[in-house]
Amino acid sequence: MLNNYESFDNSETSARNALIQERIGLVSTHMYKQFLDYQHANMNTNEIFLGMIENLQAVVETLKESFSSRGITTQNIYVDTDVQKTVVVVNILWHKMSFTTRCNYQPQALYRENNMHLFAGRIMAIKGNYNELMNGVKNHDEEMVKLLDNEVASLYVPAEQNQNSIMKIKHLPNREFYLSQVDASREFVLKVVETICGGGLYHEEGSRKSFNI
Repeated sequence: MLNNYESFDNSETSARNALIQERIGLVSTHMYKQFLDYQHANMNTNEIFLGMIENLQAVVETLKESFSSRGITTQNIYVDTDVQKTVVVVNILWHKMSFTTRCNYQPQALYRENNMHLFAGRIMAIKGNYNELMNGVKNHDEEMVKLLDNEVASLYVPAEQNQNSIMKIKHLPNREFYLSQVDASREFVLKVVETICGGGLYHEEGSRKSFNI
């Protein structure tokens, strides 16, 4: 009789373990696919970010030449990059802006209406000096709050190099701009510089702070 109970217990345990293996196997396959997309998207994102640094340096040099020819000092026009090349801060006279890839600390997808969510890396452009804005920030959650509060635009970079990257500009909600990954580093930089430097500042009166021309 005892042997029958043991046989029943073993069968129940085997069935339970088989069910766990099947269900968790599906989870691990799903997470592995996300992890691969995350790795490939990050590689593409980092490559574009390095191209953006080069383009920002070219923008700054062009601005220096332009302002210098007009007799305006250029000491407040510069690009500053961190050692890891994950943050670049740009100062153009009275304008400050930053670009960062530090928002890519876990796999994340861009929402798509057809339910085919696009896993992508993200480059965020923010108004202000990243290092000053992040003073006192303790974790990723606090960092993201600061980034989103000061966001100007974001570039989403998919895992496949032949897929277009997607640019979203904060003041143009519900619009997306598609850029090839070859052109994205240049076009994103130019759009952000145009957006920030193409506007101006009001004297502060209540809610009036800035405008675009």
